[in-house]
Amino acid sequence: MAARFELVFISTPAVGNLVPTVEFAQLLINHDPRFSATILIIPFPEKPIINTYVQSRASTATNLRFLQLPSVDPPPLDQSQSSTGLFSLLAQKHKPHVKDAILKLTQNESNSDSVRLAGLFVDMFTTAIIDVASEIGVPCYLFFASPASFFGFQLHLASLDSQLAAELLDSGSELVVPSFKNPVPQRVLPPLVLERGNVYSWLLSHAGRFRETKGVVINTIQELEPHALDSLSHLNLPPVYPIGPVLDFVGFDPDPAHLKHISEWLDQQPPSSVVFLCFGSMGSLTSAQVKEIAIGLERAGLRFLWALREPPKSKLNDPNDFSNLEDVLPIGFLERTAEIGLVCGWVPQVQILAHKAIGGFVSHCGWNSILESLWYGVPIATWPIYAEQHLNAFEMVKELGLALVMRLDYRKGDLVCAEEVERVIRNLMDGGDDQIRTKVKEMKEKCRVAKLENGSSHKNLMTLIEELTATA
Repeated sequence: MAARFELVFISTPAVGNLVPTVEFAQLLINHDPRFSATILIIPFPEKPIINTYVQSRASTATNLRFLQLPSVDPPPLDQSQSSTGLFSLLAQKHKPHVKDAILKLTQNESNSDSVRLAGLFVDMFTTAIIDVASEIGVPCYLFFASPASFFGFQLHLASLDSQLAAELLDSGSELVVPSFKNPVPQRVLPPLVLERGNVYSWLLSHAGRFRETKGVVINTIQELEPHALDSLSHLNLPPVYPIGPVLDFVGFDPDPAHLKHISEWLDQQPPSSVVFLCFGSMGSLTSAQVKEIAIGLERAGLRFLWALREPPKSKLNDPNDFSNLEDVLPIGFLERTAEIGLVCGWVPQVQILAHKAIGGFVSHCGWNSILESLWYGVPIATWPIYAEQHLNAFEMVKELGLALVMRLDYRKGDLVCAEEVERVIRNLMDGGDDQIRTKVKEMKEKCRVAKLENGSSHKNLMTLIEELTATA
């Protein structure tokens, strides 16, 4: 009987982290039938969308199982202070549960000498689980779902510490970060990094542990981030495997009837005529900002699909769909734009981007969203909101020339005015910058070639599989 190999994955309990982790696990299984995988789920009641996704994905998975870890008492708020801190502390609290789960897996497999545990994969906020891998003697790998540029930034953060501590930076200051070709403006650094508080400390802590892994798998493409990836080769790191783009091509929607209505509306629109506005699973905007967007869209007079969501009740919750859109939109907006636009709530973004009617994407610049837009050749107007999205937007605009600027220095509390929304959407959709649209189409082809046999990502994936099966 041919040898079989078990892989274990643990992810931060957020859609943007869990989805690419699951798709990466399935990618390994699809490329080598000897693999099976277990995804360990950290319970997080504040995000019910996680359970919805797991239930949806489990029904279609092949050789892939989901195992929910036991609940733990949440860390005290004064210790976590942020979602990053909370997720990091949750991972620490789950170390004994992860160890028990893996030991049970290996005990169940002990009846068959042909099944071996080949590797444990952690993500950027679950590095505490590296300790478990060391205890039980299993190779541990990092799956990094953000770009290589941000991976390099996080590793370089300790070197920037003295500059940040000196508080000499102003809005016009620039920093030299090896994973970026161009000087990085202070205004595009993640806001919580500048504050040098809880999140900053956690980023330093996690980065310090990346080198303890046996390998680093990054959801990116050699042809997309050549400079950032080359900069990593000088840092004495474990092997780095760029294997992207890893995407969820199916998506999920808690309300299929909702998606059917949107799809039918898109089917009636001309090709590449609709601008899609969506700010991610955690993205929401103030009522004042919503009104500015609505005014800008109406003035632009172009077809649009707008995924509009209500701000969450707390920083740990995800946004909700509005119960009544008229409460937040300008009076009469829905009626006046009924012939050209559709405002909706949660949507399976990848399915929308795949539709032939979509011609532009106003995005928060989460890395998953960027990869999806490039895969389908849809140009982006950047609207970063939180986390590393400002750096992602800077990379797309300044480093790669693959996006238009909506406003790189967007900060919560500021407004992007209706005039800016109108200007950028017209430029995005009316071919005001054909060079960007051409480059996006070229990158679409490069992304697809990278996944084919002998493509860069395919080769890196095969090298990783050889490593996993050789050391198991």
